[in-house]
Amino acid sequence: MSISASEPDDCVSAGELSARYDNFVVDLLGSIAYGELSAFERLATDARHSPSLSDRAVLGKMAVAEFGHYEAMCARLVEMGMDPELAMAPYQRMVDSFHERTRPADWHESLMKAYVVEAITEEFYAAIAERLDESTREAVAKVRTSDEQLQELTTLLKKMLAQDPRLSSRLALWGRRLVGEALTQVQRIGAKHSFLMGLRPDATQEQAAADIATILSTLTRNHSRRMSQLGLTA
Repeated sequence: MSISASEPDDCVSAGELSARYDNFVVDLLGSIAYGELSAFERLATDARHSPSLSDRAVLGKMAVAEFGHYEAMCARLVEMGMDPELAMAPYQRMVDSFHERTRPADWHESLMKAYVVEAITEEFYAAIAERLDESTREAVAKVRTSDEQLQELTTLLKKMLAQDPRLSSRLALWGRRLVGEALTQVQRIGAKHSFLMGLRPDATQEQAAADIATILSTLTRNHSRRMSQLGLTA
C-alpha cells in the first residue's frame, strides 16, 4: 500500500512515510472493526427492551447491519495480510469503557444513543476516508447505516417526544453527554495510537492535531443540527 499525498521531505524517507500510512490504515480498520462488533452487541441487547415488536425490529436491523460492517472490516484486514483480532485488540478496553460510561437507563436513552453515536461515528470515518487510498476508502464507505434505518430512528424519536414532551429536557441533556463522550473518545484513541497521525504521514503532531480539531468542529456542528431537527437543544 502506498501513500497518495505529498513528496517526502529531507528528514523523512519515502519508506518511513509509507510505513506510517500502513500502520495508520491497520489501526483505523482495527478500531472500526471492534467498534462495529461492540455496536452489534449493544444494539442487540437494547432491542430486547423495546416497548413493541416493531420497535425491536428497528434496532435489530441495525444490529445485523453492524455485524456486516464488522465482517467487511475483517475481510479488508485479511486482504492486507493482517490478523483482525490483533488489529482490534488495542481498542477493546477503550471502546468497552466508552459503552460502560454511556450505558442507557431505559429504552428512550437507548434510541438517543443509537441516533447520536451512529451518526458521529460514521461522519468521523467518512471525513478520514476522504484522505485515504481508493481501496481503503471503499472499504470504510461500507460502514454506513442505511438512510432508511436512520429515518426510522428519527421517526421513532420524534414520535416518542411528541407522546411525552417531558422527555425533551432529559434527552437533550443525555444527547449532550453522548456527544461529549464520543468526541473525547476519538481524541483518546488518537492520543494513544498512531492512526490520527496517518492522515498526513509527513505531518507533525501539531499539524495532525489541527486536522482532527477541524473534523471535530464539523462533527459538533452537524450534531447540533440533528438535535435541532428533533426539537432539542444541543
